[in-house]
Amino acid sequence: MGEIVVAITGASGAIYGKRLLEILQDHGRDTRLVVSHAGEITLQHECNMSKEDLAAQTGAMLDDEKNIGGKSASGSAKIDAVVICPCSGTTLGKMAAGISDNLVTRSAIVAMKERRKLILVPREAPYATVHLENMTKLSTYGSIIIPASPGFYNHPKSIDDLIDFIMARILDHLNIEHNVGKRWTGDEI
Repeated sequence: MGEIVVAITGASGAIYGKRLLEILQDHGRDTRLVVSHAGEITLQHECNMSKEDLAAQTGAMLDDEKNIGGKSASGSAKIDAVVICPCSGTTLGKMAAGISDNLVTRSAIVAMKERRKLILVPREAPYATVHLENMTKLSTYGSIIIPASPGFYNHPKSIDDLIDFIMARILDHLNIEHNVGKRWTGDEI
């Protein structure tokens, strides 16, 4: 098994990336963490922690976003997937235009060229037309778009339940067996 790269960018929702790393650690998966400069600000503001704290807490290998030669940006590295969670509109735009100016965008573009799984978790509301166009473009390139839009059919009782709804979708697309959240059976109605 290769590593899973988790990138946190500047969109609100750093808790999604944090929770994903916690779950991947619980499943014994090796992870790399890349946090953009704007992601650092959001992580500190929303989760009251630094990228170093998050890496230490989850056992993730912390990579410098300025190092575009980092392992996750290599086509020959053993990387299974790149998950940008949350993914800002700026990051969407850069990837859609083929701009790889930091380790987040470089890792994503390498994932596309190597046909690795690339999962993008945008967290904007509302979406501007340019966001929708960029998501469409990236989807046609094979990226998986999982907006941070939790469902309510499982009757969530807490914010953690809402977060785990999105985590379950991500884990399904990473082909990781899990017990995060409840699955719809068809017998609920």
